Amino acid sequence: MRGFLYDLAILAVDEGKAIEAGDGGFWADTAGIMLITPFIAFLAILAVGKKLKHNGGEIAVAALAINLLWASVLFVMNMTGGVLTETTFEIARIGSDLVFELGWAVDGLSIMMYFLVNFVGLLVFIYAIGYMKGDVRVHWFFAAFSLFAGAMLILVGAPNLVQLIIGWEGVGLASYFLIGFYWDDLDNVKAGNKAFMTNKVADVGLILGAIILGVSIGTFDFGELSKLAAEHDEALGAVALVGGLLLFFGAMGKSAQFPLHIWLPDAMAGPTPVSALMHAATMVTAGIYLMARTFPLFQNFDDLAGDGRMWMVAIGTITLFAIGLLALVADDIKKVLAYSTVSQLGYMMTAVAAGGYTAGLFHLFTHAFFKALLFLGAGSVIHAVHSNNMSDMGGLRKYMPTTYWTFVVGSLALAGIIPLAGFWSKDEILATLGHEGFTLVMWIAIAGAFVTAFYMTRAVALTFHGEYKGHGEPHESPPIMTGPLVALAIPSMLFGFLNVPGLSLPGIGNFTEWLGVRVVAMGDYHPESVDWGLAAIGLAAALLGIALGWRLWGPDKDTQAARDRFNVPVLYPLLRRKYYIDDAALGIVGATTGPIARFIDWTNTYIFDGIVNAVGGMTKWLGGITYNFLDQLGVDGVFNGLSAAADSAGSSVRKLQTGRVQQYASGFVAGALILVVLFVFVI
Repeated sequence: MRGFLYDLAILAVDEGKAIEAGDGGFWADTAGIMLITPFIAFLAILAVGKKLKHNGGEIAVAALAINLLWASVLFVMNMTGGVLTETTFEIARIGSDLVFELGWAVDGLSIMMYFLVNFVGLLVFIYAIGYMKGDVRVHWFFAAFSLFAGAMLILVGAPNLVQLIIGWEGVGLASYFLIGFYWDDLDNVKAGNKAFMTNKVADVGLILGAIILGVSIGTFDFGELSKLAAEHDEALGAVALVGGLLLFFGAMGKSAQFPLHIWLPDAMAGPTPVSALMHAATMVTAGIYLMARTFPLFQNFDDLAGDGRMWMVAIGTITLFAIGLLALVADDIKKVLAYSTVSQLGYMMTAVAAGGYTAGLFHLFTHAFFKALLFLGAGSVIHAVHSNNMSDMGGLRKYMPTTYWTFVVGSLALAGIIPLAGFWSKDEILATLGHEGFTLVMWIAIAGAFVTAFYMTRAVALTFHGEYKGHGEPHESPPIMTGPLVALAIPSMLFGFLNVPGLSLPGIGNFTEWLGVRVVAMGDYHPESVDWGLAAIGLAAALLGIALGWRLWGPDKDTQAARDRFNVPVLYPLLRRKYYIDDAALGIVGATTGPIARFIDWTNTYIFDGIVNAVGGMTKWLGGITYNFLDQLGVDGVFNGLSAAADSAGSSVRKLQTGRVQQYASGFVAGALILVVLFVFVI
């Protein structure tokens, strides 16, 4: 085992004052428990899950409850004094210098993600016990769900690029199982395949980028990578731009950046708890996490991978605005939230690319709570009305008050309404964009805030207001499902205050300080005070979106179709076709896979089958020669001839055996006489 301990290391400097950190003691040394507990749960559920009351759900919940204990203690320790340590185990060597290690990192970034994955994951797991009750293959669901959480923890705890890739691929595999969970429906199978294959295309970039960077500098370790970036190492500088952009391409797949976003809305085919965890704390946040973990590569415009930041900002900006518009025409409530997630991931990616390490990750942090809340709220509605479509809903606030009010809290937080969490994190992104000189991007982000509030008002109005348009009798979900809604609504309201500019909480500081506990100081911009003018503009855009949305969709009508008839010529038909991006992707896939499949079929039929058939014919011909000549006429002929001779001789001799004593005596005398003659006359 090799351990790195950065005791009281100088991590960042704020007005000349050093921020220090300790080693975390027992809790950091044993943090690896969090990485293995979900895998133990996975195996246990497969072994005995069917025999338990909740089909293994209790095992999954227990595993994350144990993990949350470790994550919470480390979170508090990092708030009060900082924790920075890394524990690794050497697994293998490539050559004499390149080492393959596994282990866990404990610093501001990983601790934040440990807490996020385990806190949100635990609530989603508890909710899933109620949601999945009576469903098919429940024990397999909880086994795969545990695998999903475990793979994400392997990823965020990775001290190096190799382990991150292991967790990255594990998350992809688990998501494939869960998106296509209802595999008896072909559409769900296609959705799982689409997610898997889209991510595999992007994963090529991640793997190539990791190889290029690791081989060039002689290590895959994130700490060493950050140090060399800070020192402007020449070997790293030679490959930083190419390696960094390849890593970004990998992140585009997992975090659904334009144009690789196409898999995420279809991923709603899986059970709603999967959607909640995927969009809040696992899977889609992995790409943002990768960019944050390798942020020193991109920190400066003038060297290393800084030249690629403009491309990253451009892609993030397109994602946050253009893809968010697609939520305006979606009828499936989960797809509305899915397009919203893509848009918010665009905000995060744009912020990080613009230099806002803290701003992007603070929005990731707050977004996890209110987006999990919204997805679980949508699941509660789906559980009650047995439909995903808002056209089958309406008036549900009367039947589902807890779901309604918590969904409203999540919607307002997502829209960025003060004082909820989303207001503070989105405002910091706007301030960062303005400070870094991305003024146009800042205004596009403000327009995106209007769009977000606009489509979330539509979702709330069509789902909860007016008269119920569906079938059956809707009802509030059981406490095991509404409890997690309330638990997630609290941080959605309050956690924005953890990083208010200019506010340092007594004894614990703020989110920026906690996140800055890393080997190399991030040095990103964090405003010293709230820019109330900019904040007011962002808030006004959100309020305008709510007001206009309510004006359009608030009034009830006989049918939801009549109620939801707002249309913008040219734009809305384009949105309904998803900018033709999905069509183009399917066309590319069809144009490539079709000819390839036909070529493989022709090759198989006329080349491989021809070779096999020719070899088979030759073998048959040689077999005939062997059988007819060597075996039948040769070996069998000899043995058959000997057998016939023995049989003939036996038949002749058998005639001498008559049983007559006189005949035997005569024979004996004749034989004796012959012997006498031979001895006398011959011998």
